[in-house]
Amino acid sequence: MRDYYEILGINKDATEAEIKKAYRTLAKKYHPDLNPDNKEAEQKFKEATAAYEILSNSEKRSRYDRFGHAGVDPQAQDFGGFGDIFEDIFDIFGGGFGGGYSQRNRRNGPVRGADLRYDLNIEFKEAVFGTEKEIQIQRTEECSTCHGTGAKEGTNKETCSKCKGTGEVRYAQQTAFGQFVRVGTCDECNGTGEIIKEKCSTCNGEGREIKTKRIKVKIPAGVDNGSIISIRGEGESGQRGGPAGDLFIYISVKKSSIFRRQGNNLYLDIPLTFTEAALGAEIEVPTLEEVEIFNIPAGTQTGTEFRLKNKGVPNVRGVGRGDLFFKVNIKVPTDLTEKQKQILVDFAKESGEDYKEHKKGFFEKVKDAFN
Repeated sequence: MRDYYEILGINKDATEAEIKKAYRTLAKKYHPDLNPDNKEAEQKFKEATAAYEILSNSEKRSRYDRFGHAGVDPQAQDFGGFGDIFEDIFDIFGGGFGGGYSQRNRRNGPVRGADLRYDLNIEFKEAVFGTEKEIQIQRTEECSTCHGTGAKEGTNKETCSKCKGTGEVRYAQQTAFGQFVRVGTCDECNGTGEIIKEKCSTCNGEGREIKTKRIKVKIPAGVDNGSIISIRGEGESGQRGGPAGDLFIYISVKKSSIFRRQGNNLYLDIPLTFTEAALGAEIEVPTLEEVEIFNIPAGTQTGTEFRLKNKGVPNVRGVGRGDLFFKVNIKVPTDLTEKQKQILVDFAKESGEDYKEHKKGFFEKVKDAFN
């Protein structure tokens, strides 16, 4: 298979303008309308069109430069598939070739409705356990008065007299290469091929109207910030028999006053007294469902983290759930009574701790060392 740059006769660093100019030259030279019954010219025109289709598209050109022909869609070399390329041919010649290239089927064919987005804020526990919400959206639907025709009740659309229902008008144009026929959109019916003389008063001939709809949305357990729920067919209505778009619900979850969430795991801090940490104790640990009793071992240090398995957030896919981690922090008592202070001093002595109410600071110790 020949190199696309070689086919157009350009360098690999050619600009977009140079690519188009090269293709224009070859298109004028080898177009089948200018070379009837010339198989060689027809083949060269196909090659040039295939090369231009790839090199005029920055993304396809990049893939071609990196991987060669294997990096681009093989179907791109089929002459029958160049819908958008013909628009460039029209631009090059100032009109269509004999018979013209029609986009009427594209204009009058079914059109899928647009997708809609809805932002939904939910509580922390609603995200954890799942819930059902009713939301209200506005969207375009088929007009309830004319049922999508756009015509006033009791009337119908009429065939456009200018284009005879084709949606296109043709203009002959004389050029240096002979006579060409330019095919354009009918300005009378805007390419639809039909005229509405008496428009529907509800939709003003559009065939669609804005309606408000309430939709119940099931929120699965385990969703988190940024989760997206899609509901097919609840977006904007399609046109000319096209399917409706989809509704995408973006979830935003309010923060919990107790738990911190990371993925499906939960984290929280629990305060311990000095006595509880030193001697060990049974403490209450809040979970999503209830309060659990947990035994803290004697001698627990501040910052120690413990885990309760399967007490975290359920997996949004319905299998398993995360864990609950809690970290203990020792509360240092303040505003001690004289008796409490003496008990702690006695404890320090009993522990062999050299406790002094006022110890020399670092610089005092350095000064003593030099003296």
